[in-house]
Formats: sequence, structure tokens, C-alpha cells
Amino acid sequence: MTSENDPERLSALVVDAAFHIHEELGPGFLESVYTSVLTRALIRRGLMVEQEKIVAFKFDGMQFNDGLRIDLLVNDVLVVELKSVEVLAAVHFKQLLTYLRLMHLPLGLLINFGAATFKEGCRRVVNNHHPTESSLLRINKGPT
Repeated sequence: MTSENDPERLSALVVDAAFHIHEELGPGFLESVYTSVLTRALIRRGLMVEQEKIVAFKFDGMQFNDGLRIDLLVNDVLVVELKSVEVLAAVHFKQLLTYLRLMHLPLGLLINFGAATFKEGCRRVVNNHHPTESSLLRINKGPT
């Protein structure tokens, strides 16, 4: 996998950009403001970013062409869901995992700009993903 499509590398770049945005703007704006600012920051870093990416899917013989919209899709491999709420709910994690499963992608980021600190508001969600030893964002690293 090339570095341009390595979800670990991309997630590190997104987290870095989002951290600086949270630090400069702080909580309190609408999600759409953070979406626009983060998109611009990522494009400036040379990444391809799709906003409001529509995901079509089938269920029980029915076709849904606009049932899901991903906040950001980075380089076609990293899903980024943005929130601007006081506290993330369990459904936010489940929503992102659903997107990852439908798109057969390994890793996504859930970023809540409404949290008091960036650390509280940034979470990785994985779907059959095995982080590499060089993961820059390894969290809760267990014994090797």
C-alpha cells in the first residue's frame, strides 16, 4: 500500500490538522464550520477530500442511493466523521462503523470539535484493521 493510501499515515495527518483547528477555534461552532476548515487544511496538505460523500447500499432487495452521507472521505480510504456536540454518544461510533463496513474500509476517525479538549473528542474506529507497528496513533497498545 502506498503512503498516499495508508490509513495510518492519513489518520495521523488528519489528527494533526484537526488538533490545530481545535486549538485555534475551540468548541462552539457548527459542524459545517469545522468541516469546511478541516477540508481546506487537508487539501492544503495535498490530500484528496470528498465532503458529504453519498454511499449507496442494498438491503432486503431494496436499493438506497442516498441513505448515507459521510462527512469526509480522505484519499478514498479514510472516513472522517465530524461532530460538534458536548459529549459523543454510542450511536456516533456505531454510525462510523456502519460506514466502514459498507465501504469495506479498515479505519475511520470520529472527531468531536465540541469536546473541551481535543484528546476527549478524537477517537479511532476500526473495521477488521490491523495497525502496523509504525502506527503513529496507536492507542491502548497491548502486550506484543
